[in-house]
Amino acid sequence: QVQLVESGGGLVQPGGSLRLSCAASGRMRRINAMSWYREAPGKERELVATIGSGSNTMYTDSVKGRFTISSDNAKNTVYLQMNSLKPEDTAVYYCNVRGVIIFSTSFDSWGQGTQVTVSS
Repeated sequence: QVQLVESGGGLVQPGGSLRLSCAASGRMRRINAMSWYREAPGKERELVATIGSGSNTMYTDSVKGRFTISSDNAKNTVYLQMNSLKPEDTAVYYCNVRGVIIFSTSFDSWGQGTQVTVSS
């Protein structure tokens, strides 16, 4: 009922930058939080950053000072600006959006994932 479309991944050299986008569509009454997760080969999926409905943000320690999460509420879109990328940032990045579709029925939707590869 709520679809997410991600874009912006790719191959970048160490120290470079990428910007990920995730657009949500569907009959949403309210978005409570928009997040980015990542999953590297052989590792569990981890939360990278979250932005709440009040624009409060949270980052995992390894990306603080390098990544910035933001949102455009009018477009139901969340962004992840990634600067000073390191090889250890290589992973598939997933967008996650949680909220309410109608009355008190909640939703928890995931994007299809976008590959980010940091390599020289």
